[in-house]
Amino acid sequence: MSTGVVRHKVDATAAEPEERPDLILVVDDDEDIASFVAFNLKVHGFEVMRARDGQHALEVMETRRPDLAVVDWMMPNMNGVELTRRLRAEPLTSALPVIMLTAKGMTVDKVVGLTAGVDDYLVKPFDTAELIARVSSTLRRNKEFREVSPLTGLPGNARVRREIVDRMKTGKDYAVGYIDIDRFKSVNDVYGFDRGDEFITALAGSLHRAVAGSGRPPVFLGHIGGDDFVFICTPEQVLPLTKRTVNDFETVADQLYDPEDARRGYIEVPDRRGNKQRAALVTLSIGVAQATAEGRRFEDAREVVAVASEMKKVAKSQPGSYVAIDRRRADSEDPEDPSAAGMGL
Repeated sequence: MSTGVVRHKVDATAAEPEERPDLILVVDDDEDIASFVAFNLKVHGFEVMRARDGQHALEVMETRRPDLAVVDWMMPNMNGVELTRRLRAEPLTSALPVIMLTAKGMTVDKVVGLTAGVDDYLVKPFDTAELIARVSSTLRRNKEFREVSPLTGLPGNARVRREIVDRMKTGKDYAVGYIDIDRFKSVNDVYGFDRGDEFITALAGSLHRAVAGSGRPPVFLGHIGGDDFVFICTPEQVLPLTKRTVNDFETVADQLYDPEDARRGYIEVPDRRGNKQRAALVTLSIGVAQATAEGRRFEDAREVVAVASEMKKVAKSQPGSYVAIDRRRADSEDPEDPSAAGMGL
């Protein structure tokens, strides 16, 4: 089919911003232990700042926000447990991961710390390998938690981008699909945001069920936000995956409408003048970018997403649920290139 799509160009030569090292706050009144911890963290690539007790730590954090705190239990002025409670009570520091240094190994003492909000423990004496392992694993868990959508449990933008970069590095063919719900705003306008969230979670469920039947290699799912989702798979998996998703979602979505609206096949949306406009029931628009040996290769994850987004606009110009797949070659400059194909689902 002819799409009339003008290729979206991205400057793939632009330098990626360098990621800064994670900043670790070490809080301990024992100079020897604090120096040991700080030295080994720096050797392993972390940035470190120090505080002599809990009160000093709160003052230090007014100017710089660490990614993780390594805190001694026993300190003057404010001990580690009280500091952790104070951190958890403040919105800006409530999610800061805390590792407690302690000579106390009894279960009851650990329960006290965990109740206060401690994420992990290091029992003295400890070696460098254990220190680095616990800091690294706690940071990783915390970052993964922050990247997960609270509504769907799926990873968000940063994790999606890393997955695309990882696929690029393999040199194998892959496809990135960008999917959203048509006329989703109408659902929110008529039924409210709570019902809208039900449509979003329904789409997440449909994607999960579709992925379960997609075989190997495993398909990656991400939730960009709102009703926008991303899937990453092989080119061969695209059509079976999207067909299963559409069929499942349209069946589930029909049950989320009020019975009268589902029966007549549309909802009435009031405009600004109070007049009611008819909006058809929701469908899905899916845009797909493919990287193949015979077609295109991408140098930047942002370019892949841009092409998938471009193809999603093509899908939205078509009636019903629709998938538009970019099959243009890298050397094609023709905006009417018929290899940018699509099909109703």
